[in-house]
Amino acid sequence: MQEIPDKQTLDRIAELFKGFCDPTRVHILSLLQQRERCVSQIAEAVALSQSAISHQLRLLKQMQLIKFRREGKNILYSLADDHVRTILEMGLEHIME
Repeated sequence: MQEIPDKQTLDRIAELFKGFCDPTRVHILSLLQQRERCVSQIAEAVALSQSAISHQLRLLKQMQLIKFRREGKNILYSLADDHVRTILEMGLEHIME
């Protein structure tokens, strides 16, 4: 049987899952699962203002669910790593059962 993590680790796990508790953030993560995108592309796909998307992206970065890179004047966002992709896939698989 696996040991129960310490409080600090439990807090970090809870913080991680906060990223998945908002439909807008899950929509953004799903878009980034397909390919990297800039704020304007995400805003158009989600039908929200660029300001609202920037706020959500800031939260997702703080939760270490996404990363970004500069390309000229553009900032492109993508999933932080394959773990995020796996969590999204497992969540979809779980609700489809």
